[in-house]
Amino acid sequence: MALNGINLPLAFTAQEAIYYKVFKEMNFTDHDIEVFFTGPAFLAWNRMGNMQAWVGPLSENWHRNQVELQHKILKRMRDFGMTPVLPAFSGRVVPAFKRNFPNANTTYMNKTWAHFQPPFAFVTFLQPTDSLFQEIGANFLRTYISEFGTNHVYSADLFNEMPPPSSDPNYLQSCSKSLYKSLTTVDPEAVWITQGWMFYSDSDIWQPAQARAFLRAVPLGKMIILDLQSELHPQYHRLPSYYGQPFIWCMLHNYGGVIGLYGSLDQVNTGPFEGRNYEGSTMIGTGLTPEGIETNDIVYELMNEMAWRKGPVDFHEWLEDFARRRYGTDSAKLQLALMYLKRSVYNATDPYPNHGKYILIRRPSLKLTPYVWYSPNDVFVAWDLFVNASDDPILSQSPLYKHDLVDITRQGLQLTMDAMYPKVVQAFRRRNVTVLREISSSILELYDDLDEILASDEHFLLGRWINASLNLARTPLERRQYEYNARNQITLWGPAGELVDYANKQWAGLISNYYKKRWQFFFETLENCIVNRRPFKQADFNKAVYTEVEYKFDMGQEFYSSEPTGNPIEISKRLFEKYKQTDSES
Repeated sequence: MALNGINLPLAFTAQEAIYYKVFKEMNFTDHDIEVFFTGPAFLAWNRMGNMQAWVGPLSENWHRNQVELQHKILKRMRDFGMTPVLPAFSGRVVPAFKRNFPNANTTYMNKTWAHFQPPFAFVTFLQPTDSLFQEIGANFLRTYISEFGTNHVYSADLFNEMPPPSSDPNYLQSCSKSLYKSLTTVDPEAVWITQGWMFYSDSDIWQPAQARAFLRAVPLGKMIILDLQSELHPQYHRLPSYYGQPFIWCMLHNYGGVIGLYGSLDQVNTGPFEGRNYEGSTMIGTGLTPEGIETNDIVYELMNEMAWRKGPVDFHEWLEDFARRRYGTDSAKLQLALMYLKRSVYNATDPYPNHGKYILIRRPSLKLTPYVWYSPNDVFVAWDLFVNASDDPILSQSPLYKHDLVDITRQGLQLTMDAMYPKVVQAFRRRNVTVLREISSSILELYDDLDEILASDEHFLLGRWINASLNLARTPLERRQYEYNARNQITLWGPAGELVDYANKQWAGLISNYYKKRWQFFFETLENCIVNRRPFKQADFNKAVYTEVEYKFDMGQEFYSSEPTGNPIEISKRLFEKYKQTDSES
């Protein structure tokens, strides 16, 4: 991070341990606090106030581990000259809060976020206008600083994906003032950082009058706005330079840590300079705000360069240089392949945010629509070039080349599924069992092929994810809890599939034992409907596949290896010959 110029990193770890201390001092019981925290895999949403309790609680071992980890993180950040951004209190309190403080002014915001139901919904929000907000906010910050020190920059989001109780500008102004005061009471040098996502996600509420009241309640320069998805949805135009408060031009790019070749290179290349040159601009830097990492390195490489470049790059030169740096050789084939990818998968201009919901990994249905904003043939041409570049002895030993070869092979098979899927729908509508069986067999074979190529690289293994969660456990109960956290977050995302497939992953093990099994169950259901002359009912199927496949996977404890198997170059060559597009398919 430091070598890429990142100097203001988020450092949110261990805040739950501090909240535990604060709430205990307020005479709340362990149980009161346990039903507030989610499990580890969902803490990001717990911290924003979207949900509570799901797959919790957090153990004493967890808190101890996180405090130790945060000390290490902060030491390294500070040693590198970074300014870590620490957490601040934003009003979320334990469900039993009113029992101890019956006169407190509390409410529930966005009561059933993402359709979550109690006890996981209805998060209690202490109104910033209540004097207790100041007291708790100051106590939390004082306790956090006592443990970890400070660099005077704090992050808190009052209303992220949570509409405020009132849109009255005076109310919003008082909320902002209150939070800022809770910081400066403890640290007079405090600077407040907040996400600007609410200005986009709830733009109907955050009109100019509301936004201006909220932003100008804090002294200019003491609040920094993260313009969260500037590459597709910049808000500094609609709310002119955030009415004088400094903002950071951020690339969000990834939702849920999903896997798929995707990016908006042209917008990344020009957008930061448009932000800087905007009349009256208060832009002070660039940033990264993805929900997941370790995908599409090329996009992040370019974005990180925007912090120091004086103007947009020439893509022909930049891609050639990127290929040399990444692969360690001057390969014309790879340079050309990157040009094909740049004009296709990395040319997403559609304002539709890519959640990675590709047909391949979606819950089966007869009404799915491929999300493809480019010519699939460009990907197959790039795949061909990648395969043919493997005769270079340097590339045959390059981990990064092999990783990218696996990734583009994966993308090719993903697109092949897009092409196969309509044949399933057509066969069912024509009640043709023979054709349905043929196309079903081909699709299930594709899942086997995909699992094989993914298993050849350590970065595409389900085992790495699950085993990492198990390694944090100290007791059998923790092992069971952490594994369930890990499995549920990448599949059902909630007890009943509230955000099913939101954080989907194309990983070996998950492909064969989850996604393939769902589609196999779907094909069996369709055939049964044809044979027995029954209509296909999506709601009934959703319930059945939840019971027979999804829930069973989440509750499973089978072992998945963290070690890759197979030769990615040989596997990719074979699969390209099997699935390459003909001219008629292009």
